[in-house]
Amino acid sequence: MRYTKTPLGQQAFKERSPLLSQRQRSLFLLFDGQKNLSDILASVTSLGVVPTDVEHLIAQGFIEPLPGEGGVQLNTERAPLGLDTVDVLLSDAELPKTALSKQERYLLAMPIATKITAGMGLRGFRLNLAVEAAAGYDELLALLPKIREAVGSVTTKELEQVLKG
Repeated sequence: MRYTKTPLGQQAFKERSPLLSQRQRSLFLLFDGQKNLSDILASVTSLGVVPTDVEHLIAQGFIEPLPGEGGVQLNTERAPLGLDTVDVLLSDAELPKTALSKQERYLLAMPIATKITAGMGLRGFRLNLAVEAAAGYDELLALLPKIREAVGSVTTKELEQVLKG
């Protein structure tokens, strides 16, 4: 199965969208329409890339199968988690806090943490790199005290709510 970048994906990459983690950015670069998916995944296992990273790129519309190729089967019962979904989930009072898995919390918190640290400018450069390098919920949760210390508890309230529930 071969995939290629979409214009939406290229724009998100160019604008350093928070919907693309550093690991996913590295993966995104490899989709050129020439290599098949299994070869790409084999070449990036050392980076910690997992099949869900590919599913995320597909769900966000950043890559698509070449015409005539089938594509990966995705769970279509859920919409992809985008920035607008973050706002809806955070404002939805009926959503039970325990309903979110660690992976879902990570996916919701990552754009918020990236936005906070990117907004710090040069003084937050290293912290922003650490956030982008966070490969999962536990790593991002470990960075929460550093982020809170750098910008204050008021600014990190939303991030803490997503991570801790």
